[in-house]
Amino acid sequence: MAAGIVYREAFKEDQGKLYPLAKSLATSFEVNSGDFSCVFNALLKDANTDLLVAEKEQEIIGYVFVLHHPAFYANGIISWVEELFVLEEYRGHGIGKSLMEEAEKKSKARGAKLMALATRRADKFYKAIGYSESATYFKKNFV
Repeated sequence: MAAGIVYREAFKEDQGKLYPLAKSLATSFEVNSGDFSCVFNALLKDANTDLLVAEKEQEIIGYVFVLHHPAFYANGIISWVEELFVLEEYRGHGIGKSLMEEAEKKSKARGAKLMALATRRADKFYKAIGYSESATYFKKNFV
């Protein structure tokens, strides 16, 4: 783990600091503050999610958001990384890897059988930390 970085669960006071990071990650949708606030508050209350942040000098520099749910094919719980983001100036210093390691620990503690995600922009990163390609991703927007 990078020096001086604290990895922890997000709390309500993090909302304003996390919003610009979520805006920077999004490419398919325009993140707006009203909807972000609703989603953020729902995630904090949802027992089936983990929202973890990387903090340096009281500033959030990265986050990972993971959903946990049962799946027949895995015979139990799977963990799905919905979002992972690290500010560009902090990339390449092990922060994303550490966020994923923290998310993996939490997932294993829940009894998850696997962790999965979909990405087009970071395949080399995920392969470097032990993930393998598994499927093609399809989506259909409703908005």
